[in-house]
Amino acid sequence: MKLTPEQEQIIHSSGNIKINAVAGSGKTTTVIEYAKSRPADSKILYLAFNKSVRLEATKKMQAHGLNNVRVETAHSLAYKQVVYANNYTVRSQGYKTNEIVSILGLEANGDKHAVFIIANHVNKLIAYFCNSNKQKVQELNYLETVTDVLAKKFVTSFNQYIVQQARLLLAKMDKGEIDITHDFYLKKFQLVQPELDFDYILFDEGQDASQAMLDVFLRQKATKVIVGDTHQQIYGWRYAVNSLEQVNYINYTLSASFRFGNDIANLAKELLQLKKIINKETSLSIVGKGNSKKLHSKAIIARTNLGLLLKAIELVTQNKKIKHIYFEGNFNSYTYADEGASLYDVLNLQNNKKDMVKDELIKAMSDMDELEDYIEKTEDVQLGMMLEIVKEYGNDIYDIIKNIKEKHVPNDEKEKAEYIFSTVHRCKGMEYDQVELVNDFINEKKLENKLREDRAEGKEPDFTKLNEEINLLYVAVTRTKNKLIIPETLMPKDFAPSVNIDVMKVLTKEDKKIAKEIANKPKAYRASMHNDKADWFDDHKAMPKESLLPWTVSQDKKLRLFCDNGVSVSDIAKHFDRTPGAIIARMKKLDLS
Repeated sequence: MKLTPEQEQIIHSSGNIKINAVAGSGKTTTVIEYAKSRPADSKILYLAFNKSVRLEATKKMQAHGLNNVRVETAHSLAYKQVVYANNYTVRSQGYKTNEIVSILGLEANGDKHAVFIIANHVNKLIAYFCNSNKQKVQELNYLETVTDVLAKKFVTSFNQYIVQQARLLLAKMDKGEIDITHDFYLKKFQLVQPELDFDYILFDEGQDASQAMLDVFLRQKATKVIVGDTHQQIYGWRYAVNSLEQVNYINYTLSASFRFGNDIANLAKELLQLKKIINKETSLSIVGKGNSKKLHSKAIIARTNLGLLLKAIELVTQNKKIKHIYFEGNFNSYTYADEGASLYDVLNLQNNKKDMVKDELIKAMSDMDELEDYIEKTEDVQLGMMLEIVKEYGNDIYDIIKNIKEKHVPNDEKEKAEYIFSTVHRCKGMEYDQVELVNDFINEKKLENKLREDRAEGKEPDFTKLNEEINLLYVAVTRTKNKLIIPETLMPKDFAPSVNIDVMKVLTKEDKKIAKEIANKPKAYRASMHNDKADWFDDHKAMPKESLLPWTVSQDKKLRLFCDNGVSVSDIAKHFDRTPGAIIARMKKLDLS
């Protein structure tokens, strides 16, 4: 392929550089060409973001005959130097809260379940330390990472004890008394200040580097290249930092995206304007040069596990024709918290079936109120999500999850899936022909409400976290190669839809309530639709003429609902602002006539 002038500049550069590369800009191709242009006897290290990227990059390097390039992740480098040398045993998962209570023999007076809350914070403090560039745990101020008022009050009371117990647990790992974690051996790797024998080090996804790995990288004598995208930083919750902003290297850019067209590029730029509300940098130079027409892979992307699971439940229960679906990552990870509690554990707690609860932490709770109290004091987002799902669906969860699992295809049959489900974090670096966004991302209204609430409570808004929320929306939008289906609540004001951008209207709770009411009315009533309550979606008048826009998934759902309830073609046409002929044609296409 012909390289762009921006790529040529990078390939022929010298010294330490940083590359700000927009989504789909061919950064892997650029890195390969950079490596090919270095002396054949030079030793080059390419640090990939995760194992799957590492394997893919290794294949590409070998295909180009670059045998002098070694591809590693930060963890694979650390593993070879730390784990082998010390004969450590590594846990595939981290320690659960109840395991930490047992290992440390934690004790606490007063607050019910205080030992579990303390153990939760010990775990988080260890993660904070292991991802930092500090030498000692006590050099960190863990309290500044806690935002919830109740959680902050609790940590303030037990802060010294939490620090003491975190140091004790780390010491047990260091001595080999207990298995070590992946975070631990990466931290120990940083603390020994390793010297890596390479002439060039290429550090990918630099916007999501940990302080620990960045410290290792910056200490090396090799020529250093950091590649990333400032607006794709989405791992702040894992204490990642944007290394592109931390180094004073010569700056280069890759602004042409070969993934999608200019309409998606312009939307991405417009969405980043939300950062003006929080006084963050919004500048982005991006030109869409993609021209894919395929619609084979269709993904549904959500901000949260809860949002995604609810969308999957909605899809499989309402659309019986769907036979195959796929979840990025193990589907069970969407029904289990990181620490091991399952959706079924929370459901059994709600049903007072404590004997069926497998997770020790959930079993220690006497009722749902105690679990809610624990969630507030630990800011355990995943457990909070499970709680909401259980409240919403109750015992229907058993059949719903069984239905989803029956439709789920294995990894090697992913291409069979009619829909691929993923959170933003799981689809990082991936792309699909069509992307539909779930309505759980930040938007202008949510952003302004959050700032107003924080200031009303006398709190300083967490601008770093809000910036990352906007980045999540940007990353999700830029996963598409062709079509984007986006809820109207996420669309910037006055941004016109296009042939590749479908705008979904969002059904409110009142809309759904009216739908149920109408479904129970006599057929004659449903056909006439002259009742005021039947004028559900009058807000379309403020939008571009519907007849000029493609049909969206949301509109198809409404069309099915109208047909199921016997609404006349003329009334449907009035609602959608389309001709009766257009309605009949769409009904035929969807096998509704």
